[in-house]
Amino acid sequence: MKKVIILKIQQGWLKSTEHQVSPFFTTRIMPEIQTEKIRLLVIHNISLPAGEFGNDYITQLFLGKLDANSHESFSDIASLQVSAHCLIQRDGHIIQYVSFNDKAWHAGVSSFEGCHKCNDFSIGIELEGTDQLEYTSIQYQQLTKLTATLQRTYPLIKDNSIVGHCDIAPNRKTDPGESFNWAFFKKSLKDLKDKKIKNK
Repeated sequence: MKKVIILKIQQGWLKSTEHQVSPFFTTRIMPEIQTEKIRLLVIHNISLPAGEFGNDYITQLFLGKLDANSHESFSDIASLQVSAHCLIQRDGHIIQYVSFNDKAWHAGVSSFEGCHKCNDFSIGIELEGTDQLEYTSIQYQQLTKLTATLQRTYPLIKDNSIVGHCDIAPNRKTDPGESFNWAFFKKSLKDLKDKKIKNK
């Protein structure tokens, strides 16, 4: 199991974390950050092939390097131009693909509180998993740390603006699925922030 690291953000990138820079992003210049106000965190899941873990296919997809011949299910997705800001693998390892200050192409057709095009004002985090299979404890641990770090850096991301892909595209997406324990995650996030306040 890989070592759990302390998460820090510098100029939109996690420090001491693996970076695989995706070409699938839109530059979010500083005036846009101020006006669009990054205020939404979207949690997704992904596995390639479906239900299989521990390979490099997700990274290949987000880098535009997925070989359509590698698996029969890849023929329809190999040419997609998609990305997320980060992926949290089953062992807790985090890979960042797009700067948080830029727009990753993760949300698609979406809407949050009446505002469309959620990529414009959101950050997207992928969990390696499926709608049905339980996520690992270290994934929750890393997601909690990452979320708290993002909220410190982008304070408009409030607890009530942390949602699943299913919440912003309900007729199209189901992730992170019924297997994601929202109550446990929210309690873990609260406990972590309370602990930090007490230790100040």
